[in-house]
Order: sequence, then C-alpha cells, then structure tokens
Amino acid sequence: MTTATTTRPMMKATRIHQYGDAGVIRYENAPLPDPAADEVLVRIAATSFNPTETALRGGLLHGFLPVDLPFTLGWDVAGIVTEVGAGVRDFTIGDRVVGRLDGGAGAEYVAAPARLLAAAPTSVPLAHAAALPVAGLTAWQAVFEHGRVGAGQRVLVNGAGGGVGGFVTQLASHAGADVTATASARSAATVRRQGARRVIDYTTTPLPEGLRSPVDLLLNLVPVSPEEAAPLSRLVRPGGHIVSIATPIPADKDRSVTSQHMVARNDVKQLKELIALVDGGAVTLDIAETRPLEQLADVHRSSEVGGVRGKVLLVP
Repeated sequence: MTTATTTRPMMKATRIHQYGDAGVIRYENAPLPDPAADEVLVRIAATSFNPTETALRGGLLHGFLPVDLPFTLGWDVAGIVTEVGAGVRDFTIGDRVVGRLDGGAGAEYVAAPARLLAAAPTSVPLAHAAALPVAGLTAWQAVFEHGRVGAGQRVLVNGAGGGVGGFVTQLASHAGADVTATASARSAATVRRQGARRVIDYTTTPLPEGLRSPVDLLLNLVPVSPEEAAPLSRLVRPGGHIVSIATPIPADKDRSVTSQHMVARNDVKQLKELIALVDGGAVTLDIAETRPLEQLADVHRSSEVGGVRGKVLLVP
C-alpha cells in the first residue's frame, strides 16, 4: 500500500546556497512559506536592491549577520497580504504593506512577522514603496538620531546620489538645514530637486574644493580609503560632528570635532513617520530603475563597479 504525500506549493525566489561572487545567486523554485501564528503571507509587488547585500552575499557580514543557507535575498518588501497567522490582529487579507525584513523578500511570496510591517503609502504605486524601508530608515537615523539636524545647520552630504543619499538630502532639507551635497553630474539635477542648495561634482572637484566654508555636520555615505578619511574632519567646523554609515571617519580632538559610525536598525515607528512624509509630499521616492527579479545577479554586478544610482526595484 502506498501513502499519499502532500507536496508544498512552489514559488520563484533568488537564493544563495553558498557565499561568493554574483554568480552564486540563483533564481529558482523554492517552497512557498507557511506563515507562523505571528506572521502574514505577503504576495510581493517588489523588493529593492541595497548595496550592503553584496557584502552579505560575499560572506563579509557572516560574523555580524549570520544566515542559514540556502538564503533568500531581499530586505525591503512591499506587497499584499494573502494569508494571516492566527495571532495577527493588525492586518487582514488584501492589506497593502511595506517593511524591512531580515531577508526573504527577493521572491514571489514571503512570510513576514506582522510586527515588522506598516501600511504602505497610498500616494505612490505599491511597488515603489519597496524603495523606502532600508534606505529610508538609515537616512532617518543618520539625520535625526545621530546628526540631530535642525533649522539653520550647515550640512554636507557626501554621496547624495545613492539610494540612502536621496533620503538624507530630503530629510535634512525638510528639517531646515542648508544642504551641500556631493554627487556626479548624472545625479546633480535630482539632488538639487531633493533640496540641496549646492552640489559638488566629486568626479571633477574633489573635496574640500567647492566647499565654501566648514560645515556643522558631515554625513558620510560612501566608502573611502584611510588616506581619504582622515582629511574629511577638516571639512567640519570646530565643535562640529561627523556621522558615517560607511567608512568610519576619524574625529579631530584638537578641534573638538566628534565622529561616530552608525549601523541602522529596524524601527517600524520611524517607518510610519517616513510613510506619512511620503503621503504628505515632503519625501519623494527616486526610482532609478525597475528590473525583473531574475536579473538580481546583474544588479549586484553593476553595483560592484559603481553602476547603480538611486534605488533599483526588483519585481517578481
């Protein structure tokens, strides 16, 4: 006698089975997840690419962020709830949601803890909302928690043309700061539109050239060499501050310039505040490109040679 077995439904997902270069990314069949009691099943409208995922894929974050292999890539999620766990009270089937996950969003479906999700903004297409969580939260915490940006401050955003940089520029400008930004010529118009009063083309005018006077706050968003990092503190006035989300920048004790290196965390309350700014028109989403999810490996390769500007959406 044979016993019938139940086959779990399958979906498409972008997974890694080992650490390595972009070639380890597979677009393949994977089991459709079953949501636990505190989770919802989300049909994904889009995820978005974050450059840090190249480091995760390469194994460089293993000591800080270990994952079980095979691992489905994708931290940003925007989609529609299709199933609700028994313990979930805040969402129902059909709700549009957005959130930052610990992976799994690079697929057709993901089982997401309900506590990590928020109602998606209503003023933009649902897929576009996937650009917001990781980059937006990083920017929020850099600008408000660590930078304490306020009206009248002179702020230099180093690397404004990237996905985080667009949000940093907008949030600092929204707070009333006088923003100077570094960006390439291809990003200059966008960065000005996002609120920068001055844009320095770093490809032709390296810092400190182009900077009129020292700033109160430097927000560094780009990796720099140790030789490049040390002089950056001279761009800040005595008593000023540096916040870096990339390479740590040395403080200058002789001039009382302080410096901190930050790692962003998940915070749904802050995400909801960002969503309110999007729906209120104070923050816009700069979508540089939308690509099929199966091309994620190509996006990784492009990012590693500096070919990605702004946010790239990946659509299942």
